[in-house]
Amino acid sequence: MNKRPFPDDPADAVAKKALRVNLSDLAAKGARPLGFLLALALPQEIGPAWLEPFARGLGEDAEFFEFPLLGGDTDRTPGPITISIAALGAVFHGKMIRRSGAKPGDRVVVTGTIGDAALGLLVRRDPTTARRWGLNRGHQDYLKARYLIPQPRNAIVEALRTYATAAMDVSDGLVGDLAKLCRASGVTAEIDVESVPLSDAARAARAKEPALVEAILTGGDDYEVVATLPTGAVEAFRQATSASHVLVTEIGKVVAGEGTARFLDRKRKILCFARPSYSHF
Repeated sequence: MNKRPFPDDPADAVAKKALRVNLSDLAAKGARPLGFLLALALPQEIGPAWLEPFARGLGEDAEFFEFPLLGGDTDRTPGPITISIAALGAVFHGKMIRRSGAKPGDRVVVTGTIGDAALGLLVRRDPTTARRWGLNRGHQDYLKARYLIPQPRNAIVEALRTYATAAMDVSDGLVGDLAKLCRASGVTAEIDVESVPLSDAARAARAKEPALVEAILTGGDDYEVVATLPTGAVEAFRQATSASHVLVTEIGKVVAGEGTARFLDRKRKILCFARPSYSHF
């Protein structure tokens, strides 16, 4: 995945994404957002034409998520623009949701839909892919928007704190991030690939090109939450999140194992992926 903005990304959208990816981390820990620190390094040629919409977008999201700017620093750089946000959140003592709490018998759930941002990036890089997949304009715009501006799941943090045994945000791909959770918990997850929730746009693209399942599951930038819940808590969790209109889908189970995540197709065959996760290094 491309973790940097495109040169023509609107400045307000860049600001919103920078803030929201940090909010997503807080959500997965069950933390209430308190505020953030912003470090901004700008090339000499960056002026009000970029800064004003950036500040406007940042301010709109800070107000919407009740997540105020507390301070930070600005500096000059020969380039490129550098944006660094430190997010501060609060959680009751001993109630932070860790990656290490999953237990055999738990069910695996995920919020929202998976793979939209990865497909949106492919469309941004090569518009001919949209034609090859037979996507209409609405589907194309949806996928590109999902890449450009994530939807962090902070509205369900109370439900996560109440029911989840482990959780993390899906930023580097569902396959790789769930594997990290399994390693931390010392368990194995078995995932039914056909149960992984897809948007109408992603479903249409995959129908035309089945091999896209790899990009969908490993591409990243989803900023959804993958969590494990005790078997009897799945329906209660769904009910607790329903008022927030956040889709919750059960996609598999936790079994005894050695820290792996197995993704099974409809024939129960384990899928292998060339690159299971986005790597920052």
